[in-house]
Amino acid sequence: MTRLRLDANLKWLFTELPFPQRFEAAATAGFTAVEYASPYEYEPRQLCALLRNAGLEQIRINTPMGPAGSPTRSGLACIPDRVLEFRSGVLQGLEYATALGAKFLHVVGGVVPEEISKDQAFARYVANIAWAAEQAQGSGVRLLLEAQNKRDAPGFILSSQEQAAAVVEAVDDSTVGILMDFYHAQVDEGDLIRTYERFVDVIFHLQIADPPTRNEPGTGEIGWPTLFKAIASSSYNGWIGCEYRPKGETTAGLTWMKELAR
Repeated sequence: MTRLRLDANLKWLFTELPFPQRFEAAATAGFTAVEYASPYEYEPRQLCALLRNAGLEQIRINTPMGPAGSPTRSGLACIPDRVLEFRSGVLQGLEYATALGAKFLHVVGGVVPEEISKDQAFARYVANIAWAAEQAQGSGVRLLLEAQNKRDAPGFILSSQEQAAAVVEAVDDSTVGILMDFYHAQVDEGDLIRTYERFVDVIFHLQIADPPTRNEPGTGEIGWPTLFKAIASSSYNGWIGCEYRPKGETTAGLTWMKELAR
């Protein structure tokens, strides 16, 4: 049975502290690895120093996204008139991931623009992922695709693990894989264990939070002991990102790790 490896998502955890201080806080809490969506507000050398000083490994970052409320707030990959911006973002993401030693770059799909059809957006999405996969070849960085639920991200281009897996197969399964977020999957798909086991061979990263409020495991509707046992018994040997909104102070809420993920 595989030991579960949990990393801290510094966009969501330890937000009581300024971002640079979250690295040391994560290490003090017992984490040995971190992930976060956007490193681009800092120079790679600054982030490398924070990782090194805290003794942490960088697991994942995202491609650049636009500000809240903008058309690119959830990524650019499916937006036909943003191809050059998308490509620039992928190259920047690969540069940062390589510099930070991150294994994964999540290529964020985006929301389908109102003025075009879902089919048009999806065709652009697949073409963009194929281009990104070519750029990633030989870099040591795997690209990740994530389905997001329609409640939190209406109009998001990927809506299921099955759809994400189809894109992986169509593009390049040696360079691209799935990021399965159990929070998003539970909200829209359910049947988590069977869905996970169906696609485990192309899943390279996992994320966790408990619906309906996206707080820490044990606060909502998912049966975490059973789910964690299924993960540990499977072929998966990657990391599990803690991408949840703590109900209270982050460290005080980490008791779930001992109670549910033994």
